[in-house]
Amino acid sequence: MIEIEGIHHVSLAVTDLERARTFYSEVLCLKEMKRPDFDFPGAWYEVGSQQLHLIVHPSAKTLRGTRELNSKEGHFAFRVKSYDATLQWLKKIGADVYENPTSRSGFAQIFVSDPDGNLIELNTEQ
Repeated sequence: MIEIEGIHHVSLAVTDLERARTFYSEVLCLKEMKRPDFDFPGAWYEVGSQQLHLIVHPSAKTLRGTRELNSKEGHFAFRVKSYDATLQWLKKIGADVYENPTSRSGFAQIFVSDPDGNLIELNTEQ
């Protein structure tokens, strides 16, 4: 039997590391952390006690090829402290968002995509 303790990290393919760094550092306000010296480019971010790993891989099969915001597409979710503050920040910096404050899931949701189309949900309890 497998006993999972939690999610350690999520890895995402990106095509342009500097463009991705700008999004994850300046839009999502994540703190970049030291990354091992791999033989391929990427960046790691702290997300509470978990991590987000970006891997430069322009021909990855996981790249969606669109920045369309559709909550039914594969995505991962960050829990945020404030729905209103998060939404206000994203609108202030001009990010495209899909708002779903009364989702049937029980979470108030905001969806954004990174420059490569990786879909990200930001949520709070309703």
